[in-house]
Amino acid sequence: MNRVHEAMPLRRLAELDLAWCLRFNRASQRRGLERLFAVVSRLGDGVFWYTLMLALLFVLGETALPVVARMLVAGTLALALYKWLKSRTTRLRPCARHDHIRASVAPLDEYSFPSGHTLHAVSFSIVAVCAYPALAWLVVPFTVLVALSRVVLGLHYPSDVLAGALLGSGLATLVLQF
Repeated sequence: MNRVHEAMPLRRLAELDLAWCLRFNRASQRRGLERLFAVVSRLGDGVFWYTLMLALLFVLGETALPVVARMLVAGTLALALYKWLKSRTTRLRPCARHDHIRASVAPLDEYSFPSGHTLHAVSFSIVAVCAYPALAWLVVPFTVLVALSRVVLGLHYPSDVLAGALLGSGLATLVLQF
């Protein structure tokens, strides 16, 4: 098979990624949705997760220490991994590459792959829910909203979010082994 034929599936995936990005980004044209996702994204910067960790410590005391420690380790590993990957892949954000995609909030950095918000949200959620299944009603919907917010706000392609979710799942699985 020659290189042209090998590149065709990748090109099609990139086109599909962009098409879904455009569809999701159109939702940001609705003021209410834009505000909702901007708030969710801001909370996903860490505010929600660190508040949850503090609440667990406050409500459960010392018994929450191992879970909070795992969440902190997952967060530290996630930060290192996504910064390393972004510096290697240097994929520009959709709002920087396409005139039809509007960023509703300022990005935290220049590159989009992978979604660090999603990576953190998924890893924190898995660790928290494994220890406290009753938290699923709160953290799972919030995690889904964080992931959606990144595409709706024009900051990530769906593939960035998918990669962040897969990496976050892997990190959480690793952290839960200890």
